[in-house]
Amino acid sequence: MSTPFYVSPQQAMADRAEYARKGIARGRSVVVLTYTDGILFVAENTSRALHKVSEIYDKIAFAAVGRYNEFENLRIGGVRYADLRGYSYDRADVTARGLANVYAQTLGTIFSSVGEKPYEVELIVAEVGRTDDDDQIYRLTPDGSVVDEKNSVVVGGNADSIGNYLGQRHRAGMSLVEALRVAVDALARDPNGGSPRVLTPEQLEVAVLDRQRPQQRKFKRVLGGQLARLLSGDETAADDAAPEAAPEAADGPSDGAAGAATGEDGTEPAGE
Repeated sequence: MSTPFYVSPQQAMADRAEYARKGIARGRSVVVLTYTDGILFVAENTSRALHKVSEIYDKIAFAAVGRYNEFENLRIGGVRYADLRGYSYDRADVTARGLANVYAQTLGTIFSSVGEKPYEVELIVAEVGRTDDDDQIYRLTPDGSVVDEKNSVVVGGNADSIGNYLGQRHRAGMSLVEALRVAVDALARDPNGGSPRVLTPEQLEVAVLDRQRPQQRKFKRVLGGQLARLLSGDETAADDAAPEAAPEAADGPSDGAAGAATGEDGTEPAGE
């Protein structure tokens, strides 16, 4: 009788982590950073139907890179969790930390399961507070680890290079125009040291959690002419109200955290 092939648990976990990491790296990056009035989300995304950034609840937003169908399952689960908890208890009981814990349990269970592959996703869950000191940003990795981030974070693509750039140029108290310019410049950089690309409004997906918004829902997308004016440096454009979107249903048409266009294997194509 032949001896069964043996792989140590440490090696098996390392192989699964490497598999997930390679899938995530093929996606274009998402940048999240704070500014004086809230939290800004910027993603390279040419699709107006498949979003990388989505609203989860009143003050909570979700961003992700990786496989679209896996994003969407997690987004839908997050919306259902938030709706159920807010209805059963109180809307104030729905927090980014609670949602991050739920996602961590789900991702950790899938990652350690022998019967299925790990999710090829990396998530960001953010909540805007009454002041900038109350803002919360959590990054979740495929193995279910949760990292409490401060000020700025990037996932997918050239995350290390973009993260270093943001760390050097992001500062507290930036206006929306300043934060947007830093985020776009970071996404446009060539990691090999070449000339930066020029990213147009049509290539970007931008949203904010705006603490100054009088509505209970603090999430809004920055679209069209308003985005173009912000990119040109027009500070007054930050006060323009973006068109209200209907709340993103848990089981309606997809408005979840998706890539610009998915490849044949369901993974985002690599960036330029």
